Amino acid sequence: MGMSGEIRETGKIIMAMLLGKKVGMTQVYGESGVLLPVTVIQAGPCIVMQVKTAETDGYNAVQLGFDNVKPSRRKMPQIGSAEKAKTSPKRFVREMRLPDNAAGEYEQGDSITVGVFAENKFVDVVGTSKGKGFAGVMKRHGFGGFPASHGTERKHRAPGSIASYASNAGHGAGPKKGKKMAGRMGGCRVTAKNHELVGIDEDRNLLVVKGSVPGPAGGYCIVCSAQKA
Repeated sequence: MGMSGEIRETGKIIMAMLLGKKVGMTQVYGESGVLLPVTVIQAGPCIVMQVKTAETDGYNAVQLGFDNVKPSRRKMPQIGSAEKAKTSPKRFVREMRLPDNAAGEYEQGDSITVGVFAENKFVDVVGTSKGKGFAGVMKRHGFGGFPASHGTERKHRAPGSIASYASNAGHGAGPKKGKKMAGRMGGCRVTAKNHELVGIDEDRNLLVVKGSVPGPAGGYCIVCSAQKA
């Protein structure tokens, strides 16, 4: 594969993956003239920081790096790893597992661009959702709350009963695990699946995907070929 970044098996692409940054949302007109909401993602170029094989590491994988960072903001092992790849330290580094028959397709120092998605129509986007702090059950889980009238007093947004002591008999006296209650909302890893790939701008390393993706503008994300499209 060398510089292409695609994993192939008998002429068929198994998966392509790039690291990127969410630029923001806008609108474009589709082929039928319908106005589509889209998200613009700056994907790559990503540098192959390390190639792992079953012989040396016990599994096959490739480590990608995106977005340069000052060496003073990274530790010595990270700086040394970047020097082996003949590049500068990266702010966002992630691994991609490889099938056994694709173990020798990458080389350390290769640059992978948005061109790897030329034959893809749908992509999955993995990002970190916006953190919203501590939230009540109505905002966090969509509870309806208590009636606004008919004697309800200072309980409009309350969660209601959280079950009796016997609800989790045999496993302690507390509520069942997974009970929907107030708590920390957002700030977690989210995978948005089967987004249509509307356009690719290879000159500016941009991907245009239909719909919204997790995270704020400027947040890092992982873009890969859709697995269930």
